[in-house]
Amino acid sequence: MTSSVLDEAYERVRHTGPERNGWLSNHAPMAVEALVHRGHERAVHRWIDSYADKLEERPRGIRSIPRDEWRDPLGDPVRTGDWLNYFDRELAGEPWRDVLVRWWPRLLPGIAAGATHGVIRVGHAIRALLDEETEPRVAELGQGLAYWAARWQPLAPPGAGPYATSDARSALDAVPLVPDQRFGIRARLAQLADLTEWPSAAGAVPGTDTDDVPTRLGGIVDAAVIRHGTHGYASPVMLVHAATAPNAVLRSLPVLPSTLWAPSLAAAWAATAAVTAVFAPAEARPAPPAGTDLDLDEVMRRATDTGDAHAIKFIDAVSDTYTRSADPALLAIGVQSVEQIAAD
Repeated sequence: MTSSVLDEAYERVRHTGPERNGWLSNHAPMAVEALVHRGHERAVHRWIDSYADKLEERPRGIRSIPRDEWRDPLGDPVRTGDWLNYFDRELAGEPWRDVLVRWWPRLLPGIAAGATHGVIRVGHAIRALLDEETEPRVAELGQGLAYWAARWQPLAPPGAGPYATSDARSALDAVPLVPDQRFGIRARLAQLADLTEWPSAAGAVPGTDTDDVPTRLGGIVDAAVIRHGTHGYASPVMLVHAATAPNAVLRSLPVLPSTLWAPSLAAAWAATAAVTAVFAPAEARPAPPAGTDLDLDEVMRRATDTGDAHAIKFIDAVSDTYTRSADPALLAIGVQSVEQIAAD
């Protein structure tokens, strides 16, 4: 049942665009994959029904992108339809793993694409494909890659360090905040270049062996999840991405060659640091008490009941963190985040 439900869901949204209203991301493919993966497949079609008015038609192409002339249209959202067509062709002619490995290092420097939704959508598609390879899942990977390419956006250059080698939570606390958080994410990200502390705060992770990369990535996700419990009140929706972006990279590691692991870790950290810098408040609030008697299924059900894709995706990340630590405090953070996102 799980396999057919996800493929049916992908087919329902296959001809929709990756954005709506000109820049807001289409969260349907990501949310339904999370619901199915977490055992809530019975809610999938009902959830899509409620989300349908947020879906727009797939954009048409302007002109074909030649296979070897991809650099110029990279990061041009006007060419979104062309990028969708491009990856349809790529995946029709080659195994999806080969296409992904070729494009991952091209796209990784632009990890901020679509407020990190490009890499997040790709990460969900990869997890689905690792569970089972089907045509709808391959097509969804292509749409995720196309969205990442169309919105490709680099961050202000980080430095060589120092990143706290053993404590991602302290590293997040040390990230400087941009001075003006009144406008959209592009205006906020542009301020990173003027922060003197940014290069060191967002610097590459030094001295990391390949075998350590999954653990380090998991630590970044865990730190961002826990920090949402104390700082998420200020921007509960956008701070979700401090956890879901590195989690998408973590999910992608099994299909990437080891030579790409260290740069993937560095890009994921920079993305988490950037989201923190542009949306986090200066002051923390007390974390919610850990006395909840809920389990993960109930927390995900509450997220689903809100109808909000960000709530679903964050609890998906919370579930991964909980699997690593079994810390009951995470359930309280999950419940609080669902309430904050629903009220945002």
